[in-house]
Amino acid sequence: MTPRNLLAAAFVAVATFTASAADPVVGGAPMSPTKDIVDNASASKDHTTLVAAVKAAGLVDTLKGKGPFTVFAPTNAAFSALPAGTVDGLLKPEKKADLTKVLTYHVLAGKFAAADVVKAIKDGNGTASFNTVAGVKLTAKLEGDKVKLTDSKGGTATVTIADVNQSNGVIHVIDKVLLP
Repeated sequence: MTPRNLLAAAFVAVATFTASAADPVVGGAPMSPTKDIVDNASASKDHTTLVAAVKAAGLVDTLKGKGPFTVFAPTNAAFSALPAGTVDGLLKPEKKADLTKVLTYHVLAGKFAAADVVKAIKDGNGTASFNTVAGVKLTAKLEGDKVKLTDSKGGTATVTIADVNQSNGVIHVIDKVLLP
């Protein structure tokens, strides 16, 4: 892709990626930028598995903290797409460390709005790497006008709702669970 085409694609992606920024509704619930990540996620009927996992991992206080954080939030459908027994296995007390690593792989320290992610992709000549709180890199690139994330195992997720602003960061809803 030529630099000019990449720049054009980046502008289209920013426009698409940020289209949901004004008081988005996620999982049937309005998301309030005055509430924290946990409170907003708890209101979304599409994120009940994520919220249960955050509670089981003991990350509620962290994600209610000052932050800022960027959370790539998988939907219930994303968790359901994992192999049978994966979620139930991770929710067991003896798997808390594994669950914590999976969840923190979806979190970046700092607030990365859609425009920041797309700019990083553009600046990286089509690819950007982000250090997650889990200590494992996550790669982002544009596929058409969509931001695609690739995990360390080669799995991909697409951002379906971007820039769900929170009092302590931002959530970008994704369609797959990323694995470190």
